[in-house]
Amino acid sequence: MGQEQSTVIEVRDLAKWVDSGGEPLTILHDISFAVVAGETVAIVGASGSGKSTLLGLLAGLDLPSSGSVRLAGEDLGGLDEDARAVLRGRLLGFVFQTFQLLPSLNAIENVMLPLELAGAANARAEAGYWLQRVGLAHRLRHYPKHLSGGEQQRVALARAFAPRPRLVLADEPTGNLDAVTGHQVIELMFELNAERGTTLLLVTHDEEIAARCSRRLRMHAGSLQEMR
Repeated sequence: MGQEQSTVIEVRDLAKWVDSGGEPLTILHDISFAVVAGETVAIVGASGSGKSTLLGLLAGLDLPSSGSVRLAGEDLGGLDEDARAVLRGRLLGFVFQTFQLLPSLNAIENVMLPLELAGAANARAEAGYWLQRVGLAHRLRHYPKHLSGGEQQRVALARAFAPRPRLVLADEPTGNLDAVTGHQVIELMFELNAERGTTLLLVTHDEEIAARCSRRLRMHAGSLQEMR
């Protein structure tokens, strides 16, 4: 398989600006990079540097002011909102700093949701397997409010990996966890990623976590540079 075929993310001349009192405020500018299948890539930078904005553009949750984002060869700018949602469901898994579990669903139902949306016939059994895999076989019917932060993030990991996505996007996945719990969650995330051969793009301000990735990109004042 050639590199063009195995490219999961391709970003060209990406820019994002918003109106601020009649003047354009530039958030991102002149960003170009590619990620190939199986890579683990960290985007590091201070708070407010544009990391989360970039992640939203990569997922098609927002559209750039100029430039392009292609996911598995699909130009997000050429798709409407519904088509981008379908593409996300087919290709992406998400891990958020704030967990983003649905409070009205218990643990197994939260993990089942993306499986059911993808049309999986055995969603409950598959979700149960993944919760067992992340060490929560005894918490299947607990609601998020009855789970610790670390347990909620483990449910989120199970939810992200269960549909077997090609790409997992993780936005500060340890940001709301204490150091010990955060370390355990990161260990588990890299373990699951290695097992499945998933492509991982991780946004973090933690240099130690970033150093575990095969590539590191630094975001500064809306620009992105490869770190050596």
